[in-house]
Amino acid sequence: MRSTPTGWEFAVIEPAGNQQAAVTDKKRPKTVLALPKGLVDPGEKADETALREVREETGITGTILTKLLDIKYVYVRTWGDKQRVFKIVSFYLLRYESGEIDDVTPEMRIEVKQALWIPLEGAERKLTYRGERDAIRRAQEYLQAHPEEAR
Repeated sequence: MRSTPTGWEFAVIEPAGNQQAAVTDKKRPKTVLALPKGLVDPGEKADETALREVREETGITGTILTKLLDIKYVYVRTWGDKQRVFKIVSFYLLRYESGEIDDVTPEMRIEVKQALWIPLEGAERKLTYRGERDAIRRAQEYLQAHPEEAR
């Protein structure tokens, strides 16, 4: 997140590939907006993964302020063996340090259509996935309780 004259903003991504989520009304499909995330590399800690994934998927770097939450869920692979996979995703609140939003490598365009800043106010209504909306609400609570840390 970063502070601007108009308020807090969060970096989000529009994933490449499946560009449409549930239909918000019968005429317009909703664009998928998500928080950056990814797999933990061998020998990497969850907080290191968060920093790397944010850099790779958005083009920006940040400093971790706090861990927000872990989200646990199961999904069925849509490819190969169709196996059920249990996944834990850890979300951290990062303060923006440097970089340009959407300055990602051509290789990352396979995963990320675009990265953009969105206002924190109302962000939970723009994100597609429930657990990520919970992470945004936790970030809002943290910023209200610790405004001096985020500047």
